[in-house]
Amino acid sequence: MGRRHPNHRLVKIHRSYVVEEIACLFGVHKNTVREWIKAGLPTTDKRRPMLILGHHLAEFLRCRRQKNKQPCRHGEIYCVRCRAPKLPGGGMAEYRPVTETSGNLTAICPDCNSIMNRRVNIAKLEQFFGKTDIALPQALRQVSKRIESCVNSDFKQETQ
Repeated sequence: MGRRHPNHRLVKIHRSYVVEEIACLFGVHKNTVREWIKAGLPTTDKRRPMLILGHHLAEFLRCRRQKNKQPCRHGEIYCVRCRAPKLPGGGMAEYRPVTETSGNLTAICPDCNSIMNRRVNIAKLEQFFGKTDIALPQALRQVSKRIESCVNSDFKQETQ
């Protein structure tokens, strides 16, 4: 089964392709490749078999993918259901650390109420603070730093 957005990195730019080879490379139907040609994929000439240069194919696929991108501005998180960047609903988001330097922001979409996620660097987290109230996780108290012993402890307290 073919991919919705074929990977342009699979194309060898110094090679010529015929329609059938491109269809096999990306797992799409030959008619799909012919539609790409009608949509502007350049061929060497109009005779059969139609030859497509690799660097033209890679550039065509790269441009198709680029025009569909919608980058998020500061404070926005991409909603997959709405297919658009949105400000978090209620102006609230939750930060969950994944590594020491980055984590995930989780929020609710104001339009469709689905969960939105965005990976952020902790150094760039301040960009969201102006527009969004972010809940940061509270550090847990370590058991080893407690002064009093646990109720289920096997240690006996010395009485003086």
